[in-house]
Amino acid sequence: MTYVSFPHFAERDAEAVAVIDPDGVRWSRARLARLASRISRALCAAGLEPEDAAAIVAPNCAEYLAVYFAAIDAGLRVVPVNWHLAEEELAFVLADSETKAVFVHARLGAARLASVRRAAARCEVAVSIGAAHGFTPLEDFVAAAEPRPLAPRPAGRVMPYTSATTGRPKGVLLPTRNAAAALERIVAWHTSLGIEVEAGNVHLCASMLYHSAPLEGAVTALHMGHAVVLVHRFHPEDVLALIERHAVTTSFMVPAMFVRLVKLPARVRRRYSTGSLRFVVHGGAPCPIEIKKRMLEWWGPIVWESYGAAEAQGVIVSPSDWLEAPGTVGKPISGSGIKILDERGRELRPGEIGLVYLKPHTGDRFEYKGDPEKTRDAYRGDFITVGDLGYVDEQGRLFICDRRADLIVSSGMNIYPAEIEQALLEHPAVEDCAVCGVHHDLFGQVPKAFVKVAIGAAPGPALTAALLDFLARRIAAMKLPRRIEYRQEIPRDPTGKLYRRRLREEDEHGDASAAERES
Repeated sequence: MTYVSFPHFAERDAEAVAVIDPDGVRWSRARLARLASRISRALCAAGLEPEDAAAIVAPNCAEYLAVYFAAIDAGLRVVPVNWHLAEEELAFVLADSETKAVFVHARLGAARLASVRRAAARCEVAVSIGAAHGFTPLEDFVAAAEPRPLAPRPAGRVMPYTSATTGRPKGVLLPTRNAAAALERIVAWHTSLGIEVEAGNVHLCASMLYHSAPLEGAVTALHMGHAVVLVHRFHPEDVLALIERHAVTTSFMVPAMFVRLVKLPARVRRRYSTGSLRFVVHGGAPCPIEIKKRMLEWWGPIVWESYGAAEAQGVIVSPSDWLEAPGTVGKPISGSGIKILDERGRELRPGEIGLVYLKPHTGDRFEYKGDPEKTRDAYRGDFITVGDLGYVDEQGRLFICDRRADLIVSSGMNIYPAEIEQALLEHPAVEDCAVCGVHHDLFGQVPKAFVKVAIGAAPGPALTAALLDFLARRIAAMKLPRRIEYRQEIPRDPTGKLYRRRLREEDEHGDASAAERES
């Protein structure tokens, strides 16, 4: 395939739809490209140089993608920031990334905007999409820049921050010199999976653009000439309606979304057509096997699974291959590779659990910004780990067990919370759940489950007994939760990533915010 990009498609068919924003407004390719070009010139005119950082603290909107393309065009580091972060967390990311320009959205509201403005006090440029006190409106920012073209710059790259499950988040610094080659390999990977350039494709971004996978999915779709549909937030029935209304063909989702989709009443699921879907890929967390099977039964053989992180990608499994080995996340793609190593770096045999090391298929060699020691610890030659534990089978298929930081060691035996969670989610009374290791005087640690019940279920001793009986038929006795606590919500970010550390901290401090106490 000859490599193409969004500017190519914007020139070839300017009026084709590029983005449908969460309010239903349709942006043409020309409109999106024109705004990106104007923002790029304004950033250069404001004095930002290649490798400087520009942060986006905004909900999903077409302007978000315009700012992204503009910053890349200006050679900058794009820092997508979770706008749900506390002010101190925001300030840390903006300071650590050395952000010089920050873009916000008026939709965040006065209180949130004020906290962002304080956190971004040292930023040289502060721009708002819509009117916001203390920020320059985007229209004024771009109007002040001269309309003449600027000298081309090397392409910039996104600098995502890790989700910080074990301490401060770290910026993932990817080499800008490899930007064009990396994007070409990402597009080539998509085409190798049968996702064609243009071909009437419509991509649904079902999650927040401040996360790596949804952002890459949306950007890659635009580079392939696809239209992109954005959501305000994930709501299962709304997503089904969008799929039908816009004849969506591709999407990236996380397992928590699948759980909410399959637990919709059958009459609601039957109300919407999903026949336009051609390719849906999920990742970000282990997917319960029964949930995945139900999705395949419902949507057909178009549900793929990938494994990777902001630091590296390169593993995927087709629906048919997954059905041959339920639970696998697949094999490495061309240019990638997998190793399972022990703590001393020795490669383990098939079936033995160890740290998962992945070779990035893009050829990138990243750094954790400002942390050479953490960078060195992540690498073994060209392979890197993000702390996941897993194994490969005799056929080279990868299976993920859990994060090393989440491992529960009870009486010297390893217990993986994800396994217990997947079993719990199969019970019809469980809408969401999490499992953590808690202190035990004799065993060191034991599992504790936090459960959000489904509509119609009643938390209490009877349900606890039913859940434990249900689990006892699926997992070993040593893995059974010693306590079950019922909560109104399980703490997750908008993409479904579990804040397990928060639960551990709340449990240690005797937090009393649960809807129902332990049973």
